[in-house]
Amino acid sequence: MRILIAPDSFKGTYTAAEVADAIAAGAASAGHETIRMPVADGGEGTLDVLTVPLGLERIEVEAVNPWRAPCRGFFGLSPDGTAIVELATVSGITTAHNGVRDAAAADTYGTGMIMAAAAKRGARQIVVAAGGSATTDGGLGALAAIEDADGLGSASVVVLTDVTTRYTDAARVFGPQKGADPATVELLTTRLHEAAASLPRDPRGVDGTGAAGGFSGGMWARFDAELRPGAAYVLDVAGFDDALATSDLVVVGEGRLDGQSRAGKIISAILARSGSVPVVAVV
Repeated sequence: MRILIAPDSFKGTYTAAEVADAIAAGAASAGHETIRMPVADGGEGTLDVLTVPLGLERIEVEAVNPWRAPCRGFFGLSPDGTAIVELATVSGITTAHNGVRDAAAADTYGTGMIMAAAAKRGARQIVVAAGGSATTDGGLGALAAIEDADGLGSASVVVLTDVTTRYTDAARVFGPQKGADPATVELLTTRLHEAAASLPRDPRGVDGTGAAGGFSGGMWARFDAELRPGAAYVLDVAGFDDALATSDLVVVGEGRLDGQSRAGKIISAILARSGSVPVVAVV
């Protein structure tokens, strides 16, 4: 058989490439032909899986973590001027921090620093993979960092989302997993309403604007960012449909298969494209 192996990362354990290698080794030992295609849904690992398909050069820059502690950040830059920024690298829920991980204080200033650095490096389009954030700041931190760095020039912005949550629902839906208790969720929700009212246009009625604690809505409101499903973007760039056309079986994977897997995650996107080709999940 010809098997297309397209897993996401197993959060906190193995990267998508490591999972693909392990599954491919097993399939090859049984005499099957394999196509390894590590994937992501716009969250952690997106930069890694797009590096080869887009020919990205990885560039390190100074940044800050969600609590403004200095850290190193990076982005990928393609030969045609597309920059890939993974928000989770400096503004993520797993970003290293020695102090209190305060859900109310966390912001996206560091991601804005990286976006501004990409623009200064000549990026014509900045694609931000927005999943996995520690933040619920409505994108205001990133907007402040970009303003402090004199803007993005003529670069356009695309935000890859893995949810359809709206701007002011972000704290209620995602705040608890970022450490917010009920009182903090209420505080953050009030802040998001205030932020929405202060932005150049109101993101509250737009699907997907709640991704990364409202970061995507802030980018949509200020820079007219295009909000795109991260899973579909990654599958298109990786050439999934062409590989599927010559495959007898697809193997997918992620750390946990549950109700969220149907809500914009990579497995649901692959199932939607696979037609009559059988799909097996390793989780």
